[in-house]
Amino acid sequence: MRRSGGVGASCLTAVEHVGAIPSNEPGRRALRPAGSGNVARSGACLCSVVPSPVLSSERETSFAIERAGGALRLRGELLMPEAAAIWRELHRTTERPEDGARLTIDLSEARAIDGAVMALLVALRTDLAARGVKTELAGTPEHLRPLVDLYEADAEPPKPRARRRPESAIEQVGRASLGAVQELRAVVAFFGEMVVAIVGLVRHPRSGHWREVPPLAERTGADAIPIVLLINFLMGFVMAYQSARQLKMYGANLYVADLVGISVTRELAPLMTAIIVCGRSGAAFAAEIGSMKVGEEVDALRTIGLRPFAWLVVPRVITLLLVLPALTIVADIIGVLGGLFVAVTSLDVTMRGYFIETIKAVQPWDVGHGLVKSVAFALAIGLIACQQGFAASGGAEGVGRRTTSTVVTSLFALVVLDALFTVMFRVLEGVS
Repeated sequence: MRRSGGVGASCLTAVEHVGAIPSNEPGRRALRPAGSGNVARSGACLCSVVPSPVLSSERETSFAIERAGGALRLRGELLMPEAAAIWRELHRTTERPEDGARLTIDLSEARAIDGAVMALLVALRTDLAARGVKTELAGTPEHLRPLVDLYEADAEPPKPRARRRPESAIEQVGRASLGAVQELRAVVAFFGEMVVAIVGLVRHPRSGHWREVPPLAERTGADAIPIVLLINFLMGFVMAYQSARQLKMYGANLYVADLVGISVTRELAPLMTAIIVCGRSGAAFAAEIGSMKVGEEVDALRTIGLRPFAWLVVPRVITLLLVLPALTIVADIIGVLGGLFVAVTSLDVTMRGYFIETIKAVQPWDVGHGLVKSVAFALAIGLIACQQGFAASGGAEGVGRRTTSTVVTSLFALVVLDALFTVMFRVLEGVS
């Protein structure tokens, strides 16, 4: 290789020398041998591309922050790579303000500031305002003015929020009472709208959204059959299995048919089916109508001349009135079969004997008892779900709250209605 004399030769010699330095040595980069590229051919000086470890470790920061009385001066380039050091320096210089009334942040000598450091300045002003120190930006250069305006760095810092005083017991009772009154008003308004919609449908039947009933019946009824079958079969199975030991002790194995048949048809089948429909369809109805309400689709129906209650509520209530009694009959049958499984496998009762005893014990009124309950349950679930959906507000969070409230309120209503019907039927049987 030919080498030119003078400075060029010494520089190339330095490059060839450092080319042997490993790339993982701190403070230096690995370079190719001088003879393996165009750089070596050019004869130019490349000493500047090799960082000196001494200069790298002793490199000074590109910014300066000084405190002079009531002024805080920022100089140089305040950029993101040095944000941590800038934040520490800002805190150090403002830890004990000499002038507790006012502090001026002087940017006149700042050459460059990026968005990250500008956000730190906004945070610093907010922190000082919370400590009672008033701050302002001064001397902002013209090339930094757009960034200051973007971050509103020279705006008045927000006042610290006052600590919330805990409510007393009387205030909590009053707030809960007002909430209950408002909820009652919403319920009364809902039923008023419902009555108006029913009267309108009676007078003009063709104005109803009847085409929505078959799809709703499929979703509410047909899609719920698997879970209804499983739950009610297990209920009949559990009832028979829990009583099997006591029946064996008295030799009354056959009476498991009476126990399962009456308890399932009168109580368990209608109540468990209503709970399933409440969790599936009631919550779905509330979420659908609530989403339409917050999305202003209900207002759109009113705008085009349709009654939202006749269009949304009536089809859903009618669907539940048709579907829930049918599901209850299916639940009666599968619950009796669950008791049959235990009777045959654990109590040595034949299938023929079990069915004969079931027919003797279960009267048509027992099945009717459950069907009457199921109609009342369907009406309660439909009205509560639709009312909660129309009461939704506040976006997705409001819809979620109303959906949860639908399930809780419906379950409470189901238990109360079940108790009332049980007592009423008992009284009627005693009178007859």
